[in-house]
Amino acid sequence: MKKVGMILGLFIAVIALFVFINKLYYPSLPIDDISAKEAIDILKESDSKIAEIAVEGDSIWYITSSENKGISIADENIKQMIGSNGWEFKEKDGAGLFFEKDGKRLIATTQMWTGNYVLVKIPSNFK
Repeated sequence: MKKVGMILGLFIAVIALFVFINKLYYPSLPIDDISAKEAIDILKESDSKIAEIAVEGDSIWYITSSENKGISIADENIKQMIGSNGWEFKEKDGAGLFFEKDGKRLIATTQMWTGNYVLVKIPSNFK
């Protein structure tokens, strides 16, 4: 009986380790071609605070940290990245950040993915 309990305990430990290493406990992404582990690894390996994780049609998906310290860090990271391409931030309404440049309007849509990460979908013509 001890052997069965020991084997079962070892099996459960291996499964738990697999889930932890592959970050299977994170919710699924709205992007088909990338896993949660890959998205987080891309951000961690990036030199910037926001990282591109996928191109889907005419949109680019980014991931950024969402640590809150008064003002949302995620929003500031998005404003800084888009602003560096000449877009001027106008307003935030719900999950959308609105920018303008040369009479054109750009909407960056944010989605809280976990308590630590925010996903951002931006039209690819912002660059």
